[in-house]
Amino acid sequence: MKLLSFVNPRTGNKTWGHVEGNQVYDLGKHLSAYFPDLKSAIAGNALAELAALKTGAPDFQLQDIHFLPVIEKPNKIFCVGMNYMEKRVEFEQTIDAPTLFVRFPDSLCAHGEAVCKPDSSNEFDYEGELAVVIGKTTDNVKREDALQHVAGYSCFMDGSVRDMQYTWFTSGKNWRKTGAFGPWLVTSDEITDPQDLAIETWLNGHRVQHDSTHSMVNSVAVLIEYISRFSPLAAGDVIITGSPGGVGKKRTPPLFMQEGDTIEVEIGKIGRLVNRVSALSVSGQH
Repeated sequence: MKLLSFVNPRTGNKTWGHVEGNQVYDLGKHLSAYFPDLKSAIAGNALAELAALKTGAPDFQLQDIHFLPVIEKPNKIFCVGMNYMEKRVEFEQTIDAPTLFVRFPDSLCAHGEAVCKPDSSNEFDYEGELAVVIGKTTDNVKREDALQHVAGYSCFMDGSVRDMQYTWFTSGKNWRKTGAFGPWLVTSDEITDPQDLAIETWLNGHRVQHDSTHSMVNSVAVLIEYISRFSPLAAGDVIITGSPGGVGKKRTPPLFMQEGDTIEVEIGKIGRLVNRVSALSVSGQH
């Protein structure tokens, strides 16, 4: 099942629902008293019953809605660096333990929205990644049980302001609307093996990253085990699992995103996340 967060085009209110083909079913209109957003529906263990609410005619067509980030305000967003072997070679990474940094919710944007290049940056890089959405309380779980704690999977474009990273990643990863998240969540019952997904990134129609999640150094299950050992996870928390090689920083010559570009991340069994690049001043104005 594909679940998404969006704005109702008739009322302007935020809601959430189910996608089938190009048809959108507004589940929020039925369940808002109990689950005002997708994160609360996941936390309430309601996903198993949602299919029964898809009755009658769809409420909207995909082209009519304004998408929101799949989970608009996760409590925690953990990002994993250097998690594909080609990327580790590119950056001469030698640390064996997962490399982690954090993102904050106000750095997220949705499918179809503008991803914002800071106008002060000359090195705004692309990174296509698999996003994992946690489905229930996850505290010190073993890797053998970890996937049972996943609600589903989505696409993520981890826009990186390389000339602001310096000695670590956080300052280059948290500019406003640099992390695109969507277009929807595919529930884990439809993706039984997250290590068997093709992942590609396209810049202006040219493929710039191409790999498989099979190439991850640390699998989704290992990452959940590792992170939950020191930081309990809750429903709606997100783990961004790392980017394959081919990033712009390590190309010759370097290749960075510019205002007006189109960046796309496609993951097998999930879909394609599409965003235009716009400029953002330090004051936050486009």
